[in-house]
Amino acid sequence: MQYTSAQANKLLLQLREERENLLAAERASRQFVAATIEDPESVRPAYDYAEMQAAIAETERKIRVVKHAISGFNLTHEVCGMTVDQLLVYLPQLKERKAKLGSMAAQLPKTRAETGRMSIIEYTYTNYDPAAAQADYAAASRALDEAQLALDTLNTTATMEIEL
Repeated sequence: MQYTSAQANKLLLQLREERENLLAAERASRQFVAATIEDPESVRPAYDYAEMQAAIAETERKIRVVKHAISGFNLTHEVCGMTVDQLLVYLPQLKERKAKLGSMAAQLPKTRAETGRMSIIEYTYTNYDPAAAQADYAAASRALDEAQLALDTLNTTATMEIEL
């Protein structure tokens, strides 16, 4: 069946939730407590060991298939001059750069430092041009927006084959 990357990631999320639900159901029913005055069979929860293991294994197999398809997609599809897997590393780097440059751009060229000593006045000076930091911040912001939009477009248009 054909899936976009966005659909495949939603499918992966559903499968992970399904696995967690199976594991929670197993934890809740694989053991039980019965009082000495109770008949254990009357309070035994429904649990089929073999069936549960098979269901967990099948869900885990599907997760592997979907993750493999997504990985292949990310290695073979390009956006913004790089593969998707490279872009997924680049985006957090770009976000970090944008945040750093935003902080640098907001600095005044000269600020009074709080030293706690009344007799000496100290100043902190920027050792760079805040206007250059502002220009680089704007460029990083544009690059981030463009990359995210390009990735969003690819993730909602290009498809991959996933056979579960």
